[in-house]
Amino acid sequence: MDTSSHSTIVILDFGSQYTQLIARRIREFNVFSVVLPCTAALDRITGLRPAGIVLSGGPSSVYDDAAPQADPAVLGLGVPVLGICYGLQFITHHLGGVVVPAAAREYGHAEVEVTAPSRLFHGLPGKLEVWMSHGDHAQTLAPGFRVTAQTANAVAGIADDERRMYAVQFHPEVAHTRQGMALLRNFAVDLCGAAQDWTPAHFISTTVAAIREQVGDTGHAICGLSGGVDSSVAAVLVARALGDRLTCIFVNNGVLRKDEFAKVQTTMREGLGLKVVAVDASERFLARLAGVTDPEAKRKAIGNEFIAVFDDEAKRIFEAESSSGEEVAWLVQGTLYPDVIESASVHGPSHVIKSHHNVGGLPADMKLKLIEPLRDLFKDEVRRIGRDLGMPEEILERQPFPGPGLAVRILGEVTPDRVAILQEADAICVEEIKRAGLYRKVWQSFAVLLPVKTVGVMGDQRTYAYTCAIRAVESEDGMTADWAALPYEVLRAISSRIVSEVRGINRVVYDITSKPPGTIEWE
Repeated sequence: MDTSSHSTIVILDFGSQYTQLIARRIREFNVFSVVLPCTAALDRITGLRPAGIVLSGGPSSVYDDAAPQADPAVLGLGVPVLGICYGLQFITHHLGGVVVPAAAREYGHAEVEVTAPSRLFHGLPGKLEVWMSHGDHAQTLAPGFRVTAQTANAVAGIADDERRMYAVQFHPEVAHTRQGMALLRNFAVDLCGAAQDWTPAHFISTTVAAIREQVGDTGHAICGLSGGVDSSVAAVLVARALGDRLTCIFVNNGVLRKDEFAKVQTTMREGLGLKVVAVDASERFLARLAGVTDPEAKRKAIGNEFIAVFDDEAKRIFEAESSSGEEVAWLVQGTLYPDVIESASVHGPSHVIKSHHNVGGLPADMKLKLIEPLRDLFKDEVRRIGRDLGMPEEILERQPFPGPGLAVRILGEVTPDRVAILQEADAICVEEIKRAGLYRKVWQSFAVLLPVKTVGVMGDQRTYAYTCAIRAVESEDGMTADWAALPYEVLRAISSRIVSEVRGINRVVYDITSKPPGTIEWE
């Protein structure tokens, strides 16, 4: 992306699961931000002409031999620096201070007292509710630094005003830190003086230009369309760049929601004007899933089969529509950052949580090159992009649906019978959530089919059938989530209808696990 007219905040990733959240928060001020691995070369960092640099958190100890390292010269570029958690320890360690294991580790909610004036804490109250996650602390500060905040157990904020270097031991980027946004604004806007001119319109124009340059004047692309927000916005964005040289392929992988195959085709063709090829490959996918019970094996089997289908369809599209002798060379995917950060270490040494067919399941010998225009965005940002593209709210407000579909909501083996059972239960769950006016208020709501059978009584007869779990969560971005306190009458309606209408289920339970420690999807 061209940043020539923008003041960029560069975020160096030391492995925190929250690194991209920092970028997202800063972009909420319309300030352009970019995440680079902590090992990025100094000229790559300076080439972005940063207005400021943020050093992220991370799970390592800064004094370990294998600790992730950045070029210490980033601390001498003359621009404001903000260290977060590990970033505070990195600054302290490399500028002459001492970091040691903390006598009392701090994880979760904590109270911080602001003990000295600081431009970073300007306008914030004297006591802050924050989110901590650290096992080390700064025992001795580097020369030139002073303590600006602390908890009962550790230094929580430091500053060197002359060098415009600041650091906090807590995570201002997470929602649990109440005044985190104000602190980040103080840094990005006030201390760095970054221009607040990065908008969805700018993202669209620069991304369209980048795609045209990437694909060229004659290249063709196919888009893996699911009908969800991510792939739909990605398709419309790429279609704006390539026009008829984009063909969307919508694959029935056998684990779609009820009636999804027909509904999506109508929406994409009539609602968005996209060129769509529909492929019913359900038997092909279900054959690959037969006997597979491991969640990772399911995801990768589906990912590999998707690519095989795309390869086959690309050849057909080329033969039918191209007379220039060119091949379809590009595959468009609606990958978002939560997919990336939970699937692979892309920007830094972040820990892998799960693979995703958009990210972790791609075969090494894949013939198609990837276009992923949304991979550094969160869901709410994608919706804003979609609105600027003029897309209808009916599409933009759809709840997230996993790439591997119902396969990761069917625990154990995926069979045609179990898919049919879950499709019916899931449809009832969504219908009742919508009927209660809650569909747009919760992040996701769906049914999960468990590999557990229980005894029941129906019509004075003994039954032995599956258990269904209902999952509904509230979230801003999918990185963290709280279980939704659905009204009892809604839960009662969902349970009663599923048990009464879905043959094969005789018990319904409600999942009250937040993320963390659980993930939103069960697999």
